[in-house]
Amino acid sequence: MGERCGWCGTDPLYVAYHDSEWGVPERDPRALWEKLILDGFQAGLAWITILRKRNSFRAAFEGFEPAVIARWGEPEVARLLADPGIVRSRAKIEATIGNARAYLAISERMGFDSFLWRHLDGKPLQNRFRAMSEVPAQTSLSERLAGDLKAEGFRFTGPTIVYAFMQATGMVNDHLVTCPAHDRCAVLG
Repeated sequence: MGERCGWCGTDPLYVAYHDSEWGVPERDPRALWEKLILDGFQAGLAWITILRKRNSFRAAFEGFEPAVIARWGEPEVARLLADPGIVRSRAKIEATIGNARAYLAISERMGFDSFLWRHLDGKPLQNRFRAMSEVPAQTSLSERLAGDLKAEGFRFTGPTIVYAFMQATGMVNDHLVTCPAHDRCAVLG
C-alpha cells in the first residue's frame, strides 16, 4: 500500500476528507452545488479553513438549499456578515445568492449535474500523476467549464477554483498513483 497524497498532511479532519470524499465522483446536483460554493469561499484561503467551518457554513446557509438562498436579500447578507462561524465576505455571500439563482435556472433546463458532467461526457478523467508537482492548478477543461459557469451568472468560479472543484468532486482523479485512494476513485468513476 502506498502513501496518501501529501497535501492532506496529518490533520485527522483533512486525512478523513482525503480518504473518504476528495476525488470520489459526485453526481448529486445539490451536493455538487454546495461544493462549488465552498470552493468559492476558499478563494485566498487554505481548504482546511473551509473544511473546519463546513458545518457552520451548512447551518448559516440553511443546508445549502438553492431555492431558499435564491430568495435572500440584504437582511440575510447582514446576518451572515455577523456570523463568526463562516468566512465573512460580502462579495462571496452575495455571489452565493446569485449562484443559487443560476443553479435553479440550469436545473430547470437540464439539471446541474448534467450541465457539469457533460464537459466530460459523464466520465471522470483518470490522471496518473506521480508527484504533486505534476498536478496542474487549472486546465483548458477547467477554463471552459469556468467560462460556461460565468455565462450562466456564476461568480467566484474561475478556472483555478473550478479545477479544485473538479478534483474534489471526482470529475478528475488527481490522487497520485502511489496513493491508495487513486485506484478506489478510478473504480468508482
